[in-house]
Amino acid sequence: MGVYEELIERGLIAQVTNEEEIREMINNGKATFYIGFDPTADSLHVGHFMALCLMKRLQMAGNKPIALIGGGTAMIGDPTGRTDMRQMMTKELIQHNVECFKVQMGRFIDFSDNKAMLVNNADWLLDLNYIGMLREVGTHFSVNRMLTAECYKQRMERGLSFLEFNYMIMQAYDFYVLYNKYGCNMQFGGDDQWSNMLAGTELIRRKLGKDAHAMTINLLLNSEGKKMGKTQSGAVWLSADKTSPYDFYQYWRNVDDSDVIKCLKMLTFLPLSEIAELEKLEGSELNKAKEILAYELTELIHGREEAEKAQVTARALFSSKATDENMPTTEITEADLTGNEAGVLGLLCKAGLTASNGEARRLVVQGGISVNDVKVTDPKKTVSREELSAGIVIKKGKKIFHKVILR
Repeated sequence: MGVYEELIERGLIAQVTNEEEIREMINNGKATFYIGFDPTADSLHVGHFMALCLMKRLQMAGNKPIALIGGGTAMIGDPTGRTDMRQMMTKELIQHNVECFKVQMGRFIDFSDNKAMLVNNADWLLDLNYIGMLREVGTHFSVNRMLTAECYKQRMERGLSFLEFNYMIMQAYDFYVLYNKYGCNMQFGGDDQWSNMLAGTELIRRKLGKDAHAMTINLLLNSEGKKMGKTQSGAVWLSADKTSPYDFYQYWRNVDDSDVIKCLKMLTFLPLSEIAELEKLEGSELNKAKEILAYELTELIHGREEAEKAQVTARALFSSKATDENMPTTEITEADLTGNEAGVLGLLCKAGLTASNGEARRLVVQGGISVNDVKVTDPKKTVSREELSAGIVIKKGKKIFHKVILR
């Protein structure tokens, strides 16, 4: 089975421009391809995870990846999937995020000996001459056709700024530059980027008379059709400073039964034959598959040692041994106390278990919170200085444990 056939078997491929040519290129290691990452935060997140896995798979098959960091396009902001305009970022903040991305990408992609490249589109976009750009590129784009793109449709009612309208042109120009400078003949991305990617292949055809190719991968959606990688407290990050290895492990350990096999196929490097055996599991036996999923992905992001720690901790917690030293912990200070105590609602927010006091109140009233194995139903419940000094364990629902201690 070639790598292209494996991508199909794993449910990754969504749309392609020319299937037979793409199949031949990537199966024979002839593709120089790129995937773009806009540095809108100081860490990659689960939404980037599948793209990084795809780059790794294709590089293992002999193809050459180009990781394009959008230091220039981040100055505009991609309107795809947005109902409002992104916050403008400074050059300094973007550059900081770029440096963070470089470190994280190195865990997936081998950049040694020219096996891969990492480039920043700020190197060519920020110095463009406006009139020159209009003459060189703008003449090849039809406004009527651009407005039919799905990435713009959902913004039209709320208002699409001219700034964001240029994003498609910038992404197309990236592909054109990469084709010229590095022989990049393919672009990969999420299925919501299809219109932007086609714009790039069309620009190359019009400007150079050459064929370039595009392939999109299916978005990682749960059984309800929502993007995976979000929790009540926000995104699931690849940085241990933003999402601990334990919380990362727990996110995948707790996926819905109907999503576990799909995630194993799309995100792990386990052989398909092994996944096929796991697919036969039913009921409570599916927990074995969830453990494997969580371990494999945590090892891929954080290494074997952290994956093993997270697994040991999770198993201990499910066995009601909720004092393991590897449990995620939040330290509070005297400033967090009111007198000699602290309210449970505030502690839930401080620990990142809820996003607001209102959400914390609802969880307490609904019986979803326990402190040291005692269910809390009173939103006014407080915890004493003495208890906090010893450390308390907050349990949210059936599966989330968090330690809070006063330092």
